[in-house]
Amino acid sequence: MPRTEHLVGTRALLLAAARDEFAAHGMGGARVGRIAEQAGVSKERIYGYFGSKEKLFAAVISEALTEHATLLGPPSADLAEYAGRIYDLHRRNPQLLRLMMWEALYYDGGLPNEQPRTARYRGMVATLSEALGSQSETESGSEPGSEPGSEPGSESDTEAASTLLALIGLAILPTAFPQITRLILGATADAPGGDDELRAHIVRLARRMVAPSSDALT
Repeated sequence: MPRTEHLVGTRALLLAAARDEFAAHGMGGARVGRIAEQAGVSKERIYGYFGSKEKLFAAVISEALTEHATLLGPPSADLAEYAGRIYDLHRRNPQLLRLMMWEALYYDGGLPNEQPRTARYRGMVATLSEALGSQSETESGSEPGSEPGSEPGSESDTEAASTLLALIGLAILPTAFPQITRLILGATADAPGGDDELRAHIVRLARRMVAPSSDALT
């Protein structure tokens, strides 16, 4: 195997092992020795690739978020169904939520790679703002782009950012806090078809949330 391919393969093995370790134990509880053992390399190799356990943690988070963004895609015209897609993705990949919750507990203030992550979310907000604007224009019968506040950084962008945050929160809470889901829903949480029913309910709530105010009251 060429040296470059070997290096890439070793790095991928380390990231996969580290993802499992960090998801299970967080930054504080994770052990470099266990990561090395699972990846089949020495501890020194980990420090040679990443420099420190904290940098390895940051690399794991970055890779997981890139994978998440690729799988989810940008907000769609059907924003309620987008909430359903977020729900589906995290139900199938609960490890990402665990990593992000550990990240929130570990870092007090700035995050590694914060600027590109902020830019990614701003792109999502811009797409969502456009979708909300198109929806509003369709309902009102106005020409596209004629509504006030349609420029970047305007009030419509602020509304879109808050809406995105609410959609994400609505979609991920059942996976992030399964104990609360069980306490509130009881036996239906684990009943056959319960997951589908919960998803459908989330989509219905999201549809009301993004609907024009006159429709939401009907």
